[in-house]
Amino acid sequence: MRFLISLVSSSTSIGHHLLCLSRRSLTKKSPFSTLIHHKPPPGMATSEGSLRRSLAEKQSSIESQGKTVRALKASNAEKTAVDQAIEKLNALKLEKSSIEKQLQAAVSGNPDGSVNKEAFRQAVVNTLERRLFYIPSFKIYRGVAGLYDYGPPGCAVKSNVLAFWRQHFVLEENMLEVDCPCVTPEVVLKASGHVDKFTDLMVKDEKTGTCYRADHLLKDFCNEKIQKDLSISAEKAAELKHVLAVLDDLSAEELGAKIKEYGMTAPDTKNPLSDPYPFNLMFQTSIGPSGLSPGYMRPETAQGIFVNFKDLYYYNGNKLPFAAAQIGQAFRNEISPRQGLLRVREFTLAEIEHFVDPEDKSHPKYSEVADLEFLMFPREEQVSAQSAKKIRLGEAVSKGTVNNETLGYFIGRVYLFLTHLGIDKDRLRFRQHLANEMAHYAADCWDAEIESSYGWIECVGIADRSAYDLRAHTDKSGVPLVAHEKFSEPKEVEKLVIVPVKKELGLAFKGNQKKVVEALEAMNEKEALEMKASLETKGEVEFYVCTLGENVTIKKSMVSISKEKKKEHQRTFTPSVIEPSFGIGRIIYCLYEHSFYMRSSKAGDEQLNVFRFPPLVAPIKCTVFPLVQNQQYEDVAKIISKSLTASGISHKIDITGTSIGKRYARTDELGVPFAITVDSTTSVTIRERDSKDQIRVNVEEAASVVKSVTDGHSTWADVWANFPHQSSGSAED
Repeated sequence: MRFLISLVSSSTSIGHHLLCLSRRSLTKKSPFSTLIHHKPPPGMATSEGSLRRSLAEKQSSIESQGKTVRALKASNAEKTAVDQAIEKLNALKLEKSSIEKQLQAAVSGNPDGSVNKEAFRQAVVNTLERRLFYIPSFKIYRGVAGLYDYGPPGCAVKSNVLAFWRQHFVLEENMLEVDCPCVTPEVVLKASGHVDKFTDLMVKDEKTGTCYRADHLLKDFCNEKIQKDLSISAEKAAELKHVLAVLDDLSAEELGAKIKEYGMTAPDTKNPLSDPYPFNLMFQTSIGPSGLSPGYMRPETAQGIFVNFKDLYYYNGNKLPFAAAQIGQAFRNEISPRQGLLRVREFTLAEIEHFVDPEDKSHPKYSEVADLEFLMFPREEQVSAQSAKKIRLGEAVSKGTVNNETLGYFIGRVYLFLTHLGIDKDRLRFRQHLANEMAHYAADCWDAEIESSYGWIECVGIADRSAYDLRAHTDKSGVPLVAHEKFSEPKEVEKLVIVPVKKELGLAFKGNQKKVVEALEAMNEKEALEMKASLETKGEVEFYVCTLGENVTIKKSMVSISKEKKKEHQRTFTPSVIEPSFGIGRIIYCLYEHSFYMRSSKAGDEQLNVFRFPPLVAPIKCTVFPLVQNQQYEDVAKIISKSLTASGISHKIDITGTSIGKRYARTDELGVPFAITVDSTTSVTIRERDSKDQIRVNVEEAASVVKSVTDGHSTWADVWANFPHQSSGSAED
């Protein structure tokens, strides 16, 4: 995730376990989750324009009929004629109301109009904060926007997600894991481009000085108009949708022009806004007491891997391909953070840099994911206003939609990772970057986007970044970050030789000589040969120097370009890098939403919150409840607790006198998948959270049964088939 501000499973049994957690939990849908997942019926999305036109025509008919009614009354027409005219007017108003409801459903994506995404989100957030999954940082001092603390269950979920990430990627691929400092010298981030380019466009309230992110203001304005102003024309709605589609590609001037055209003001005060201007998102600091060594809090973890490439390559036996991985904190000084855990100023990234020969991007394990089929959103479908559709990964790679096998392999592994965590596969898509989103050096980029109440959220970026990063650090540091391929026999190769004539370039460009020399030496073969041909025919050529941001005139006397034949014993090249970058906080928040549902209590007098976490990520795997306050039962509960601890199963023991139903409800709200209830000294019941089914097992077996299911060695369906069933009775909920 660079300048965006914005798994065949390693254990088959774990995958099978997650898919078969309970007999009913996979099909049960809550009122909230079912409604919020509704998709518009066929044709709904494309009918929005016609609905707006119908609404405008109906409004015109109402106004015309209203005039007719008033004219009849003014002329003292017969009561029958007036009544008929009023009846027609009322019928038109009813038709208008019906069209408004259809239009509202079309723009909101909820055809029955029965769900409010904000209400669903608030229910989730209230539960998360009340149960201390996360809370605003420095709360007693009114907090700081964009900073959050993870509480005990939140820490446990995060730890489980990262543990599975390590298992699924680092262990499965034999990756080299590193841990680099958060404080980064300026020279490193200057080389990577962050110092110059890691910016967002900002506007200020001209009276109060409050800052806002310009593209967010424009995005909110357009969405508000489309979704809530049903009176705007179909043409105006189409225009606003076009603005949303090209938002990431608008310059500061274009953004400013749109803000002025729409008469936008500061959302809090309605004061005028300044013109947009760039704001660098990195936190600046200095290293050492003198303040003479500038640095930054890293905005990503990847640069630590790139600058260590030479040592990691040596550690790997000078062999490609190999991957390095890092989990760590990153920092971005967001202009106006919002959306809870989705946009914060300090967050955890898990990034992989897979180094590969640019001439061979095949992957030995690609066949393991090639048959996966999931929602993909190639750029062609985006440009033609189509929707994401299920595509077999192997088909996407073979057709060139996905650039190469290694990129495809990691897309497949990311899909398996997210779905094994508990992300709904029907609300997960892989969107290809449009041409205007991609960096000029990137070969291909895809984002794993997860649908939430905020819309589609980018949670993982998977990019083929070519050789840009290693070349940038090679140029800046002077240390060659390259790989070698030794030939069994010497090869005669024809090499391009570019020799800038520094004396001539110095006379012509003076202080800019170095930048022009670097740009000439960085030309690829095609560019160099085209320049050579132009120089030979015309004597001079216009040449763009990106570090100057302008064209310069290169004359024949300033550079020598030729091809020479040489014998080489090895090939030296800069590796390409495939980079999957995971926003852990974003993934966790989407997991919270996908796991949350509400169900009625047994009495039907209240709605109970439940998090449907797979055991893999659940903060607590099991609870132990003595049915009543009884010393013998409490002693059995302590014995079971010791067995669970010895088995490495996180659990909670509750010996309060609260009713068993309330204790079940409390732990369901934490997402605990299993509860052991002690109701005798020889045997206990084990209850599964989502189905609420219970089995009876001997005290000595309780810990091993729970461990078997939570570790994925068996499923709830297996233990349901092998142990006696226990009626939940009147105590349940």
